[in-house]
Amino acid sequence: MDTKNKTKIVLITGGSRGIGKSIALSAAKRGIDVILTYNSNPEHGWAVANEINNGGGKAVALHLDTSKINTFGGFADQVSQLLKDEWGREHFDYLVNNAGIAQRSLIKDTTEEIFDELVNVNFKGVFFLTQKLSTLIIDGGQIINISSALARFAFPGVAVYGALKAGLEGLTRYFAKEYAERKIRVNSVAPGTIDTEFGGGKGDESHRQQIASMNALGRLGLADDVGDFVASLLSDDSRYVNAQRIEVGGGIMI
Repeated sequence: MDTKNKTKIVLITGGSRGIGKSIALSAAKRGIDVILTYNSNPEHGWAVANEINNGGGKAVALHLDTSKINTFGGFADQVSQLLKDEWGREHFDYLVNNAGIAQRSLIKDTTEEIFDELVNVNFKGVFFLTQKLSTLIIDGGQIINISSALARFAFPGVAVYGALKAGLEGLTRYFAKEYAERKIRVNSVAPGTIDTEFGGGKGDESHRQQIASMNALGRLGLADDVGDFVASLLSDDSRYVNAQRIEVGGGIMI
């Protein structure tokens, strides 16, 4: 029975790099087994999985394009079979919806194609993937949606992305309401400006210093600042935290 198995399993989308990679490695250090997904680079996905496996943990990397909603049923079947084959289980414990794509276009330059791609990955994909995987999440499990500090404040060039993350935070509360009967907790974690290519931390030094100066701690965040925190939520220590937005941004724009 799943409930008698002490090993916890987390499924992390976009776990091959950046914050997703950090979440995977940090979760593994806490004794949690990992299923991570990659999109275009299987080498990166399996590099993370093998790092966990070589360190004494257990991890598997699967391909998933979170913009392709029509593939989610097949992906859920693949996860179900993997759980049976590798763990002798029918359910996993935690889902971290981390996969996303950034935006770098002003409203006047945003095409419908850019808009639709952002919607599909950052909102629609999260909704329907969670829907498909929900039957595989154990009762009493947890879902964490990775949002953004840009849901709270505005910068030019990220209007659609920021608005979608604000919508995701609203969706988080609805997930928490509708999955409450199964005691599945749902929270969102909102990173601030993180020093990754995705987070915009890889600009020129003057830009980096300008962004860092907006932060109360005076520095850009690191992927591990977010990854360690998200992994820390994947335990019973956070058992009474539900339907919340938690910003991990070092005090940016306060």
